[in-house]
Amino acid sequence: MVIIRLARGGAKKTPFYNVVVADSRNRRDGRFIERVGFYNPSASANAEGLRIDLARVTHWQNNGAQLSETVARLVKFHAKGPEAAIAAKAKDAAKVEAKKAKIAAEEAAKVKAAADAAQAEADAKAAAEAEAAKEAAAAAAETEAPAADA
Repeated sequence: MVIIRLARGGAKKTPFYNVVVADSRNRRDGRFIERVGFYNPSASANAEGLRIDLARVTHWQNNGAQLSETVARLVKFHAKGPEAAIAAKAKDAAKVEAKKAKIAAEEAAKVKAAADAAQAEADAKAAAEAEAAKEAAAAAAETEAPAADA
């Protein structure tokens, strides 16, 4: 059976994939019949990240080749055009920024809650000390008042 799949290349932690037509019995990075494109998941914003020769892919599909799940997703993505790729990258960047903002807001809320708790504790301690001082003053006034009467 002929399958259109990805063959991995590139260095460690820097993947680069060739979209190849191969016999399904061959190894992933082994012998292939034809290279019909490439996919670079770590491409920068100005570099081309995906190129697929759709004419050759449809030719092989008409001759019975099956697409792997990942290649089917990439072909569908490629068919939308480069504008969709740019929009998808912008959407992903917006998601990342929103997540960072949410984490920052949660951290700020934690810091504010800790500061409010510390302030409330300090206020309670000051009130208790003031109450104790008032009671001590009242007790001292009571002890002085009987001494003045005598």
